[in-house]
Amino acid sequence: MKKLFVGVAILLGIYVLATFTVPPMIEEARNPVKIPPPYEVSAEAKALYDQLDFIADLHCDALLWGRDLTNRGTRGHVDFPRMREANVAMQMFTIVSKSPSGQNMQSNSADTFDNITPLTIAKGESIANWFSLINRTLSQSQDLANFVSKEEDRAIFIKSKEDLEQLLSARKNDLKVTGAMLGIEGAHALEGNLGNLDQVYEAGVRMIGLTHFFDNELGGSAHGQNMAGLTEFGKEVVQKMNELGIFVDLAHCSPAIVDDVLDLSTEPVMVSHTGVRAVLDSQRNLDDTQIKKIAANGGIIGIAFFDMAVGEPEIPNIIASIKHVRDLVGIEYVALGSDYDGSVAVPFDITGLPIIVEGLLKADFSEQEIRAVMGDNVKRFMLQNLR
Repeated sequence: MKKLFVGVAILLGIYVLATFTVPPMIEEARNPVKIPPPYEVSAEAKALYDQLDFIADLHCDALLWGRDLTNRGTRGHVDFPRMREANVAMQMFTIVSKSPSGQNMQSNSADTFDNITPLTIAKGESIANWFSLINRTLSQSQDLANFVSKEEDRAIFIKSKEDLEQLLSARKNDLKVTGAMLGIEGAHALEGNLGNLDQVYEAGVRMIGLTHFFDNELGGSAHGQNMAGLTEFGKEVVQKMNELGIFVDLAHCSPAIVDDVLDLSTEPVMVSHTGVRAVLDSQRNLDDTQIKKIAANGGIIGIAFFDMAVGEPEIPNIIASIKHVRDLVGIEYVALGSDYDGSVAVPFDITGLPIIVEGLLKADFSEQEIRAVMGDNVKRFMLQNLR
């Protein structure tokens, strides 16, 4: 019996040690920064950036990795201190609950080994989260609520138009106040249960991507196997999202789902992080017809920062993608959608956002257009559509 207790104690010790060492190692490997900070831009770009009163990003997966986002990190791309350094007014934090082994842009099966399960166990999360997508989702939702609470009056969890107006009012006196919104990447997190939509809404979720890298109960992924449109369950979810006031995110959706949602939705949609096929011809990116339909719907398109969405070199291609949307449908439909901390290599972390301003200036964007891209479009969209 004594040997059994010793054995168990050793195993527990190894597990505890692993929770402190393994997740940071995984995160550092999966979320590299190609150009380390600090970042330098021209005096003109810095002066304009410093005048921006609302900078926003539509996609970040920092909640996945188990970091305390109230502390300035030495790895990854986003946390609250770096958001403040970058004068970011609002960040959309998105929840990843499942990721297929061998994840790729072409074709993935929902039945392969799930990469998030071992990470969940290694982080020392509750056993209830180990094999439950909805529990993982609610746990990450609570994590964000806890971080905002820890930030006290320096951060606001944005769940309504009133919350956003509170943020705008607070930032008139103190630009260190920042806002956090909550989204889900892949509605497989609902586990095929419409009732779980109410749960995530109560937890603060205000955006849901219908699919991620594999087909699910709602329909086909752009990287899945069937390329199907919305299932009957998918239609029910979209309609209920409209009723509740949760934005439909079309990132990673099959072209058929994009069309189905734009026919069905009574509310404007989002594409939280994407590229455009005119710059990089990838099945995860939007073609011109889709961009026009999203604009006609009153939607907004976030341009991602990583090579598989925009190509290499990333920085000029980010600018080219923004320019393409502007030239095709108008400046009011384009925003930033970095995909920070999303298992991607990015050219710079969130403190490097002035590089975008410099790139837009070099591309002859006006100050008003730059303000729109950097955050004013998101602010307007949210004020018009949050409830």
